[in-house]
Amino acid sequence: MSLIFLHYFPNFFFFFVFYLIPVFLVQANTDANDAQSLQVLYGALNNPSQLTGWKSSGGDPCAESWMGIKCDGSAVVSLKLSGLGLNGSMGYLLSNLASLKTLDLSNNNIHDTIPFQMPPNLTTLNLARNNLSGNLPYSISSMVSLTYLNVSGNSLAQQIADVFSNHTALSTLDLSNNNFSGDLPSSLSSLSNLSTLHVQNNQLTGTLNALVSLPLDDLNVANNHFTGWVPQELLSIPTFIYNGNSFDNGPAPPPPPFTPPPPGVPAKRNHSRSSGSAHSPEGSDKKSSDGKKISSGVGTILGVVLSVVFLLVFALLALLFCKRKWRTKPSNGRMSGGSVSNGGDKVNIEIQEQTVSSTPAVVNVKPPPAEDVPVDKVYGKNGSIKRVKSPITATSYTVASLQTATNSFSQENIVGEGSLGRVYRAEFSNGKVLALKKIDNSALSLQEEDNFLEAVSNMSRLRHPNIVSLAGYCTEHGQRLLVYEYIGNGSLHDILHFSDDGGKKLSWNARVRVALGTARALEYLHEVCLPSVVHRNFKSANILLDGEFNPHLSDCGLAALTPNTERQVSTQMIGSFGYSAPEFALSGIYTTKSDVYSFGVVMLELLSGRKPLDSSRPRPEQSLVRWATPQLHDIDALSKMVDPTLNGMYPAKSLSRFADVIALCVQPEPEFRPPMSEVVQALVRLVQRAGGSKRRSSDDSGFGFKTPDHETIDMPI
Repeated sequence: MSLIFLHYFPNFFFFFVFYLIPVFLVQANTDANDAQSLQVLYGALNNPSQLTGWKSSGGDPCAESWMGIKCDGSAVVSLKLSGLGLNGSMGYLLSNLASLKTLDLSNNNIHDTIPFQMPPNLTTLNLARNNLSGNLPYSISSMVSLTYLNVSGNSLAQQIADVFSNHTALSTLDLSNNNFSGDLPSSLSSLSNLSTLHVQNNQLTGTLNALVSLPLDDLNVANNHFTGWVPQELLSIPTFIYNGNSFDNGPAPPPPPFTPPPPGVPAKRNHSRSSGSAHSPEGSDKKSSDGKKISSGVGTILGVVLSVVFLLVFALLALLFCKRKWRTKPSNGRMSGGSVSNGGDKVNIEIQEQTVSSTPAVVNVKPPPAEDVPVDKVYGKNGSIKRVKSPITATSYTVASLQTATNSFSQENIVGEGSLGRVYRAEFSNGKVLALKKIDNSALSLQEEDNFLEAVSNMSRLRHPNIVSLAGYCTEHGQRLLVYEYIGNGSLHDILHFSDDGGKKLSWNARVRVALGTARALEYLHEVCLPSVVHRNFKSANILLDGEFNPHLSDCGLAALTPNTERQVSTQMIGSFGYSAPEFALSGIYTTKSDVYSFGVVMLELLSGRKPLDSSRPRPEQSLVRWATPQLHDIDALSKMVDPTLNGMYPAKSLSRFADVIALCVQPEPEFRPPMSEVVQALVRLVQRAGGSKRRSSDDSGFGFKTPDHETIDMPI
């Protein structure tokens, strides 16, 4: 028997090594990055029990057949979790799913924004019918394999991001039933394979001209605010719904002669034209009244020549009139440096100053530092010289230097994204690290682009230890970039709501310091700057923390660059963010007292550890202000509201006084809210009493405040 075993042992060993061991090994075959991404997603969705097989740590998604997941070898290629009642958010590691082709999270209750980094190689993305807010992330612009994109039935808002220039494979795009506003992005004209486009039930404006050359079979633009004429080319689309807009009646006028097609636009489709077309096919001949044929091309050239002659005569008359007018006035205008300006410069200055005065920008901010040479002459888009009313004290960077510092604006260097564009980490050759906000030109109106340097000038003069300082800017080649100091410890929002690192948990001491520091920042903006600077976007995501958890308020002064479409956004969208004061949601009016309300909401976040809006909680608790306000003066209820991560490590008296400040700030009537200087004084007294009581008794043992050097705690009260 033993001889038989020894005879067959080599064959058995060969079979075990080359066949059985690979079978065992293949059982744990999910790519590590894919597994980690799914674990983070599971946690962000609040560990739902309906996702059978899923785990927040460990596990093997492919081998264990996690619900909704399909794999190809070790790579996750499909993730379908539609209609499962999921809530929570989408996490922050979806971009690690490099092989994922299909992502379907539709028909759930997922909230927050769409992550700014998504799986890069998706062909199908379906996020329809959730509770997502914000805008389309700019990372979609690099997802060039998309054939199907559906984000309908959410609360997405602002102007549709201009991200479709490279999406020649996209055949279906559904943005319907959201709160999008503004004009259609010009990059839609590049979608050469688009057959279905749904944008109905939004707040979109402008015309439909960007859609003229698309090979559409199904177009729905109903219930928006589109104007102008319906282009004749769109009337031949088999399914075209356009009711509920403000289109002009009658046939559309013919296009200007010899108008070239937009760049990158494919040839027009061969749909038959309606018999009601207002213009004849190009190149056709017309008959004059005497029966002779006149080429339409000759007639067009003649019209152009007459137009040019008329414009030259008109310009000459205007020049003569202006010359006579200037002679009647003394030329006493002066440019910087003391030289006398001529008439043309004077007119240019007056026009620029009139434009600046109509913008809600910060002007005459005091004290104005005189560390750099004022810049009073820059070149506009068309090469014309423009005057900037205020000096710019920030450094001017070149596009080339910023490209080098960000590795050509690579995705790896993205640290955030907002309504105006992405934020990058920029590391320069001298070792200095800064944060770079690359403003998307489509997010600004033409007027606001012209006022960009005036806003830069105003922001560069904001100087406060709790405000992120503007270090520089760039306007080369039509770009709009802002360079800030880099605060590397993340935002208050992320630390409160997404941090799994025990070392980043905020003690009660640190939370009071954050509240006091940001209160000082708002006090400076409201009561030191002349005129007052209204932040307009005060929230925990804009409070950055350094290594010692000192707060630095970001985006100060950016309200001057907020798009007009966002200023006029619907009250329905405004009320969804959780930080906005009631008067803003009702009337669109935003003042310093509105900032005070938002500050009170952030204090509630610090106290409770909860988000301002959280649809994953029971309905009475979803709105933080509505749930917490009635309990702020009830000691027993207040103790139950405190963030559980504090583990009871807080003094009861300090907590009560903190809640008193919150109650003052979140009052619905703006006139009853205190100015920020009173809020600062109340928080200073809170710190002083806490320090005094700690010295006098041991009731608050283990608790003490260490204030930054710039905080004058012993100030008279």
